[in-house]
Amino acid sequence: MKTLADLITKEMEQAFQAAEYDAKFAKVTVSNRPDLCEYQCNGAMAAAKTYRKAPFMIANEVVEKLQDSDCFDMAEAVNPGFINLKIKPSFVAGFLNDMAEDAALGVEKESEPKTILIDYGGPNVAKPLHVGHLRSAIIGESVKRIMRFKGNNVTGDIHLGDWGYQMGLIITELEKRQPDLPYFDESFEGEYPEAAPFTIGELEEIYPTASAYAKENEEYREKALHATFLLQNGHKGYRAIWRHIMDVSVTDLKKNYKNLNVEFDLWKGEADAQKYIPGMVEALKEKGYAHYDEGALVVDVAEESDKKEVPPCMILKSDGAALYDTTDLATLVEREELYQPDEVIYVVDKRQELHFVQVFRCAKKCGIVRPETDLEFLGFGTMNGKDGKPFKTREGGVMRLENLIREIDDEMYKKIMDNRTVEEEEARDTAKTVGLAAIKYGDLSNQASKDYVFDVERFTSFEGNTGPYILYTIVRIKSILNKYQQEGGSVEGLRLCEATNEFEKALMLETAKFNEMIDIVYTEIAPHKICAYIYDVANIFNKFYHGTKILTEEDEAKKGGYIALLKLTKEVLEICIDLLGFEAPERM
Repeated sequence: MKTLADLITKEMEQAFQAAEYDAKFAKVTVSNRPDLCEYQCNGAMAAAKTYRKAPFMIANEVVEKLQDSDCFDMAEAVNPGFINLKIKPSFVAGFLNDMAEDAALGVEKESEPKTILIDYGGPNVAKPLHVGHLRSAIIGESVKRIMRFKGNNVTGDIHLGDWGYQMGLIITELEKRQPDLPYFDESFEGEYPEAAPFTIGELEEIYPTASAYAKENEEYREKALHATFLLQNGHKGYRAIWRHIMDVSVTDLKKNYKNLNVEFDLWKGEADAQKYIPGMVEALKEKGYAHYDEGALVVDVAEESDKKEVPPCMILKSDGAALYDTTDLATLVEREELYQPDEVIYVVDKRQELHFVQVFRCAKKCGIVRPETDLEFLGFGTMNGKDGKPFKTREGGVMRLENLIREIDDEMYKKIMDNRTVEEEEARDTAKTVGLAAIKYGDLSNQASKDYVFDVERFTSFEGNTGPYILYTIVRIKSILNKYQQEGGSVEGLRLCEATNEFEKALMLETAKFNEMIDIVYTEIAPHKICAYIYDVANIFNKFYHGTKILTEEDEAKKGGYIALLKLTKEVLEICIDLLGFEAPERM
């Protein structure tokens, strides 16, 4: 289904051509003076240079061709050559009725769906999730949903940090504490225990203890490095411990991500890429892409157009060890072999941009991915406290994610109970739903690449540009629709009517922008524009609500039109918040 802007522009193109001017000047935009008009066209100003004619004369000639338009209620030329436009209420109503009958509310799916893989999450196993993991999860989940909504085949991969020195540290510390475990007995021949020798709580204590001790004790550090080497080279007992670490960690991670309403299709990690490294390294050497520089194997990726230095992509250190560059390239080898993606999107801290520039260039230069494969870096900024520094606990430590969620939920519970409109158990459930909206909307309403201040007090407010305000608006619409049905009305089969007041028309025009907004968000990978849109919809709806008698309207046809508009507005808002990764309760 075409967007409203497309239909309006087409009408203007026909008018420009009828007046014997090029259709390229017919671009229409939303008016920056809503007190004067709804849309505007400034093309006559540009056309004046081409046709050596006063812009006001051109604008007048175009406006003359619009007098019998089915689209415009008003088209007038304004000095020095602007064309102000108002849409006919019947045209908007017809557009919205067509939109309401479409399952995707007018959003056109990709004619040739793409296979897209999104790399987001990226936590290290054996460590608790903290606030630093929040943005990748929230932004990545939203991007995944947006890409799917447009009809693509999308796979989300958590890409765990599950390989390397941290594993050697855990193995070494576990042996220190429990040396009699069979994993450390080189002569052990039987089956290793199915149950892990540690809980998630113990595991989360083991790693920092081992890490701190290794910094003080060189012998311990060397032992941990050797354990890492043995693990990566197939030591049977250490591999069994590694599997325990993975099982315990992944179970806990799934629980925590579920609380964020974040789901991954793949639970792969760095370990999955290891088997691809030897073959990849040999191919890079054989084909002449890689060369040795001071003992290290590197691929040059600098380009003449670079304004800043881009160092070579390092494949192997001088001691033969692999690096992040190596693992990320091998992961692309794996993804190409298993999924053949048309596009890979990395949702990662923006401070890693140089690393991904190197990896992407190397992957393209060396043929690791096909030339037509898009590699996209979606770098996000830092989540800061009110002091402008990275968000911390009151004691100054890094806050665990589950504690942040609990703090938000508790704050929402207090506010909901202050209203005393629901029972305690329902209030707890509602607080979780609204709390998640507060967190996600608070993050996603900011452009991903920018740092932002995480302000619990502001994010949990029911007023202003917040998740709770959006949900409160949806719940208000649900309440009106429910009451209409309780009074004997049916919301099925109703059609929108021509707007009869300015509030109704404003809401209709804003709702009509939905499919255009989605296309922009999809093209730019910009979830924050969904937030900006639904905030506008919510504000305009609330003006309509306060300025219009909806359920007490005596004209049944008019009331039915109001209800049809509310139903469509609710559906638009619910799709939008689903794309952001949260939902609305029935009551608040």
